[in-house]
Amino acid sequence: MSEILIPTDEIFMRRALTLAEESAAEGEVPVGAVIVCDNQIIATGRNRRELGKNALAHAEIEAIDRACRVLDGWRLWKCSLYVTLEPCPMCAGAIINARIQRIVYGASDPKAGSCGSVTDLFSFPYNHHPEVVKGFLEEECSRQLKDFFRELREKKRKITSCQN
Repeated sequence: MSEILIPTDEIFMRRALTLAEESAAEGEVPVGAVIVCDNQIIATGRNRRELGKNALAHAEIEAIDRACRVLDGWRLWKCSLYVTLEPCPMCAGAIINARIQRIVYGASDPKAGSCGSVTDLFSFPYNHHPEVVKGFLEEECSRQLKDFFRELREKKRKITSCQN
């Protein structure tokens, strides 16, 4: 695990936060992802599981798919991934398979986080071990998620109280 930050980390994470806001506006859990190569954003993704009715529609998977198309190959070894929420097991597996060099994430995920919260898939003896920076802009990323779930609970309460 690494704690080395580069000057552009904040720019790229803020773009991921904007993508997460777009997901929240559509009723999706707010997660945004950005893939960078040579200090340029080459792909983005955001959570679309509800809209797409697809368990695979995570922000990281969408961004990885787009980056592979942009670079015309599956090896993203020169790329960094910025994501607002700690990757789940599926996304961590995709990161390993794509050979992404560096992951920067914001909020930890105590229910499904696979970069140290529940487990650390990158510590297993796989053929690739990315550099990980965790907790970057953590307060903002966490607040975005907490606000979304608070608003969701409030909406459910209003619906329930109207039905009674």
